[in-house]
Amino acid sequence: MSTTERTTPAGGGARKRRVGTDHGRTPSEAVGAPIQSAAAPSPFPPIADYAFLSDCHTGALVAPDGSIDWLCVPRFDAPSVFGTLLDREAGMFRLGPFGTTVPSGRYYEPGTNVLVTTWKTHGGWLEVRDALTLGPTTCEDTITPHTRPPADEDADHMLVRTVMSLEGEVEIELICEPAFDYGRTPAQWQLVEGRHAADATGAGQTIRLHTDLELGIEVNRIRARHRLRPGEQAFAALSWNEGLTGPADAQDATRRLAATVSFWRKWLGRARPFADHRWRDAIQRSALTIKGLTYMPTGATVAALTTSLPETPGGERNWDYRYTWMRDSTFTLQALHLLGLDWEADEFMQFVADVEPNADGGLQIMYGIDGRRDLTESFREDLSGYAGARPVRIGNGAFNQRQNDVFGAVLDSILKHTVHSQRLPRRLWPIVQAQAECAGNAWRQPDQGIWEARGKPQHYVSSKLMCWVAMDRAAQLAHIRGDRKLQATWATTALEIRDDILGHGLRPDGVLRQHYGTDALDASTLLAPIFGFLPGEDERMHSSVIAIAEELTENGYVLRYRTDETDDGLSGKEGTFLICSFWLVSALSIVGETQRAHDLMERLLRIGSPLGLYAEEFDVSTNRHLGNFPQAFSHLALIEASARIILAEQLALEGLGPPSSGALAGSIPPADRR
Repeated sequence: MSTTERTTPAGGGARKRRVGTDHGRTPSEAVGAPIQSAAAPSPFPPIADYAFLSDCHTGALVAPDGSIDWLCVPRFDAPSVFGTLLDREAGMFRLGPFGTTVPSGRYYEPGTNVLVTTWKTHGGWLEVRDALTLGPTTCEDTITPHTRPPADEDADHMLVRTVMSLEGEVEIELICEPAFDYGRTPAQWQLVEGRHAADATGAGQTIRLHTDLELGIEVNRIRARHRLRPGEQAFAALSWNEGLTGPADAQDATRRLAATVSFWRKWLGRARPFADHRWRDAIQRSALTIKGLTYMPTGATVAALTTSLPETPGGERNWDYRYTWMRDSTFTLQALHLLGLDWEADEFMQFVADVEPNADGGLQIMYGIDGRRDLTESFREDLSGYAGARPVRIGNGAFNQRQNDVFGAVLDSILKHTVHSQRLPRRLWPIVQAQAECAGNAWRQPDQGIWEARGKPQHYVSSKLMCWVAMDRAAQLAHIRGDRKLQATWATTALEIRDDILGHGLRPDGVLRQHYGTDALDASTLLAPIFGFLPGEDERMHSSVIAIAEELTENGYVLRYRTDETDDGLSGKEGTFLICSFWLVSALSIVGETQRAHDLMERLLRIGSPLGLYAEEFDVSTNRHLGNFPQAFSHLALIEASARIILAEQLALEGLGPPSSGALAGSIPPADRR
């Protein structure tokens, strides 16, 4: 093991991994220096200023200056080739105007994940188009082998960039400086095919740069400069496919971009027609982002593209999100089915069915995108971290934690999929039985909660709630299967759990508490109305939602919990959680606070990035996004929250009442529910 890479202790950490030492902190953090502002001057661009590219195998982040600052090949969780996002010397690839770094405009080709950037320079106007390209499937993919049936179109394993002078003569530059293995290994370059192609090699990996520009090698980077005349076009492409093939010329590069535009628009066209609503663009961008975070070979969805983007500026709350959380499964299925994307929903469900369970039949809380179980976490102390936020983590130490909410998430997703597909696949029934048995055995036990706090295990209300979801959904699935005995058994356990929550999980004012030993609030209890724990008109639901809206918010945005009231094992304050704010929108809508839900939704849509993307958190004091980016959970919750409000508006126009809490879930009433 390298001296700059340490494995974290077994059993620690998670999506919100708790660390009880000063490992990875800067000296100033260890002695209690003032908290760093998210808007502190820094060579690192604001997180929300990045553009997201994807070919459904891997993704890239493009900085405003035209630099690719993050790219892992050949797949999302591979070591980075360009890692300037986490260290300014960890690799980058820029194609743009020489001497100009601030663009005039950036936008996605409508209905796609293809980026267009325009520049005004002293010589004229320039346009750059970027994409991780997709095209017709012509052969077996040996780079990222498929466990699912290959689609008609798939990744080219190629990053394609074109540049055109729209007006005037514009001097452009190409700088490509890969640094393999998260910046550890500088590239060794070798020209091939004259000066129009070159191979970069390092850490056992080779990628090829193709271009119609004249290349020159400068130690560990390669560079080109050229003056484009009006209407002239050039291209540059990186390939890591079989044979390292790339575009033959600028016309071929343009054709590949056009094929990618066609792929995304056809995919979006398969979705259920979006309502002619003012929020349609935001819903479409979220759909494209979720699809872009899907690993096509297995159907898995990564929680985010990145690792170690900080939740606390300059702090230690930095995690690797390039894996699949079972907790996300129900929200993923919900969003995909809401959008009518049943193919993607089925692919994801097959991934869940494929993963290896624990010895007791329960599923891990997370898996690798290839289904692997071991996600051992290490620190990369040779990297500075984004704006000094350390440590940089590779892997996630939470993979072997036990968290009681996972059973409910899995069973709710299976029920959603079963109702929408009108059948319960035989291969899913053993998973149903195993998760129900695990939930039935675990619900009385304390755990670390949905946020995986490092402190003493507690009887978290959200964990009990999700165990109730597990037994309630299992009873419904048994009803569908025709097993009356199991239906009755599981329904009885669900009622027992609900009675326990109502007996111990409410404050004297009828508000759901964080755990049985406190009167503190926790945003995870917003899941109670969302999962139909009690009817929306129940006063306890209404009081719980309003309490969070009024007591657990900053400037109207929702915190997970108050850090001074919760022993989470970490220092520093964190930003408001975007998914919790979207949950509040859904919950307000369910309990009849329609106007408040609408107002919060409008505010949330206004704080999206310039390109309509969301990270995990939002710092209200600086209006900056924090955490890994783009965040699937945030976009999934946006789709559900907006759908609830749009549905309520449509019902109101037709003179009907508000939708029930389960109106979006597609579930059937369980037996014996009180």
